[in-house]
Amino acid sequence: MHSATSSHLDAITRACRRIESADTPPLLADLAREAGLSPWHFQRLFKRHTGVTPRHYAQAQRARRLRAELQGQGSVTEAIYGAGFGAPSRFYENSDELLGMTPTAWRAGGAGETIRFALGECSLGAILVAESARGLCAIALGDAPEPLLRELQDQFPRAHLVGGDPEFEQRVAQVVGFVEQPALGLDLPLDVRGSAFQQRVWHALRAVPPGTTVGYAELARRIGQPAAARAVARACASNVLAVAIPCHRVVRTDGQLCGYRWGVARKAALLAREAGLPQASGDTSS
Repeated sequence: MHSATSSHLDAITRACRRIESADTPPLLADLAREAGLSPWHFQRLFKRHTGVTPRHYAQAQRARRLRAELQGQGSVTEAIYGAGFGAPSRFYENSDELLGMTPTAWRAGGAGETIRFALGECSLGAILVAESARGLCAIALGDAPEPLLRELQDQFPRAHLVGGDPEFEQRVAQVVGFVEQPALGLDLPLDVRGSAFQQRVWHALRAVPPGTTVGYAELARRIGQPAAARAVARACASNVLAVAIPCHRVVRTDGQLCGYRWGVARKAALLAREAGLPQASGDTSS
């Protein structure tokens, strides 16, 4: 059994390298034949080991290649062809899922997008809330507001960032209210940008009830990918919507708290608040 498992893992690794180096995504039948497996069995094993199907893996690789091509000097159309899309129309069918915006806007660092933002304070320190036309695109926590704003500027270097909007201040008030009292809920649209796998993880996270926790391995099982615990952890670490996508509810298998983008102390404070426990005073940045 161990030998067969090792052989299958080698076959999946070779398939990943083949997908990464191919100009156009290889057919599932070809990948399966090279692995000596039926297409159904190969896809099942591939998904178990990588967390995604071969098609979604190829899509992620083309998105990575497209981002690299867009950094060059050629036209957007040339970049689309260079990333392996047979026609621009094939790319534009999935452009939002691949880049979260049009390729022109991505190349321009978000140029053409208007993102409203506001900074505030909550019991966990400074908080930044930002919103695109589609919904909240960033919620960040920190010790001071300036680093949070710089991070948003780095994320959208050429977007039109609009602050000081009195109407948008109400968004911050809603988010802060949710941080302080999780039972209130957060009924606001989200602009969730990520790969298909990341979005599945984030969707599963939003189904974890306040006051409860889940392990990375268990979360992987819940999305039907029991062997993808590490990929689940990476997806949690990539979340930019604190509290709205509650990655603070994920803990190690032994129940211990581990890394959190906005500080483990804040993670502990959020969990304690959700569980109705008294809050310990002290630094929240560690």
